[in-house]
Amino acid sequence: MSDLDRGIMKFKGADTPTAISISAILILGGIVFLLLWGLSTAYTVS
Repeated sequence: MSDLDRGIMKFKGADTPTAISISAILILGGIVFLLLWGLSTAYTVS
């Protein structure tokens, strides 16, 4: 059993490269979205 199966992702196959890459894309995509949304909101001149 790998260490990745013991954390939050407690399911079989949590340490596969596919699951890791999907999780990374979702997390990084969310961070980028929040940064862009925050910047566009902060600098909107109305």
